[in-house]
Amino acid sequence: MQFATPTEVMQRALSLAEQGRGFVEPNPLVGAVIVDENLNLVAEGHHANFGGPHAEADALSKVGQIPENSTIYVTLEPCSHHGKTPPCAEAILKAGLKRVVIGCLDPARHNKETGVDVLRKAGVEVEVNFLKSEAETLLRPFRKLQLTGLPYVHAKWAMTLDGRIASKTGSSQWITNQASRAHVHKVRGLMDAIIVGSGTVLADNPRLTGRPPGPRTPVRIILDSQAIISLKSLLFQTIHEAPVMIACREDVPIEIQKKLINAGAELILSPVNRVGQPELSFLLKELGRRGMTNILVEGGAGVLGSFFDASQVDEVHAFIAPKIIGGGAAFSPVVGVGISNMADALKLEQISIQQFEGDLLVHGYIPGPFDRGESA
Repeated sequence: MQFATPTEVMQRALSLAEQGRGFVEPNPLVGAVIVDENLNLVAEGHHANFGGPHAEADALSKVGQIPENSTIYVTLEPCSHHGKTPPCAEAILKAGLKRVVIGCLDPARHNKETGVDVLRKAGVEVEVNFLKSEAETLLRPFRKLQLTGLPYVHAKWAMTLDGRIASKTGSSQWITNQASRAHVHKVRGLMDAIIVGSGTVLADNPRLTGRPPGPRTPVRIILDSQAIISLKSLLFQTIHEAPVMIACREDVPIEIQKKLINAGAELILSPVNRVGQPELSFLLKELGRRGMTNILVEGGAGVLGSFFDASQVDEVHAFIAPKIIGGGAAFSPVVGVGISNMADALKLEQISIQQFEGDLLVHGYIPGPFDRGESA
């Protein structure tokens, strides 16, 4: 296989990296491609699972003698530290590669001497920030966790063409079609946690599982300040399929705490905000401390609004069904405090639109301070 351009080589590395999504977190997605001086493929690899070989090592393991003047293209700066695996920068030096092209630099600084430092000190030609935007987009969840200690937040909702998530009576099943819902199940299977409010549990009695299961089994987190969730809910009836976590007030009576714990739930006793709801900053810090990388917020409208108000939504998955409900009392997808001036409205970037048998999925990213390299 021969690539036409260096850009095609890095694009191949990016697509390889994507294959690790859901399997490698909290590690980053990384892909690597080795080519000779004529851009013929020598070997390729990716980080396939947490604790397993890194992309560079995976690619190097697939080739014996590397042709002279070969180059390795890697989406993320090779590591220079000993972790679960040996340093990739050293592996590149041992293989005799004299040129390395890197998509973006590693935001995690484990050593004072970076991978680029190690390689350049040894006389290797290093090019950095090649297809930087694409490489950093791939790295966003890892980047946020490393720089802020907080998980990367996906917001998802489904609404009608007139922007409603339920009718005036609360009827909401189903707004979107089966194809859209199947895609949501795939997304769930890539998450470390799914968050909803107690109102959603009372109204919809959801399972919040990926069906069929994906590479990850997300913890189902309920924001339930008074811990009023019923043990008869589907969440508890399916607790053998996925863990349940209740974020509630610190002063919930001990007997209620014991009842939920005995039923298999884990409780996070949280301080509350000015309206008596679990404090999001406290919850997100705790989830980040546990190494959770991607979390999916599915509603309801108040919960989604609180995440937007706190500037903690990083990626949006908004499904739009070609249906009209009407009625002034029908429910909207995002409430909360909101903004006062249209000029301050959040704008999605890198927007894509996908169709699912008539339904539309609008997907995009919301820039955050971590995109600029800022820590919490």
